[in-house]
Amino acid sequence: MDLILIILAALFMVLGLLGSFLPVLPGPLTSWVGLLILHLSKSVPMDKSFLIITLIIAVLIWILDYIIPAIGTRRFGGTKYGMIGTSIGLIIGLIAPIPFGVIIGPFVGAFLGELINKSDSKKAMKAAFGSFIGFITSTFIKFIVAIVYLGLFIGIIWDNRTVIFTF
Repeated sequence: MDLILIILAALFMVLGLLGSFLPVLPGPLTSWVGLLILHLSKSVPMDKSFLIITLIIAVLIWILDYIIPAIGTRRFGGTKYGMIGTSIGLIIGLIAPIPFGVIIGPFVGAFLGELINKSDSKKAMKAAFGSFIGFITSTFIKFIVAIVYLGLFIGIIWDNRTVIFTF
């Protein structure tokens, strides 16, 4: 049973990494669920303070994920249309078979969103840049937290390897 929980936890860790880039998955929170599942196994001792601290960090990053792009967009004169365009552009960029679609998509989406909002092209470009900077910053922070959680996961597995992998 422990091995099944550990495999499930590893799956959540991978989903957390993907969630750093996909707007539909909360990356750090998904990674935290992986840590929680790992600690529910009998092979790994439960450390409640560790889980509480990592949960607080994951929730704060999840909240910041909504605030940072808005700050970038607003700081550069963008609107809600630019932020929606950024998200749509990201999804299309992930699906489209173009190089750097994850980077190009949000920028183009924000630009088109601002143009739909009847902004002139100069204002739309400035807002798209701000939205893009906010998106990149937020994505980078989520990815770093997911990597740290993955490192913690691997460290916990390594520290308990003799108990986990004893058959």
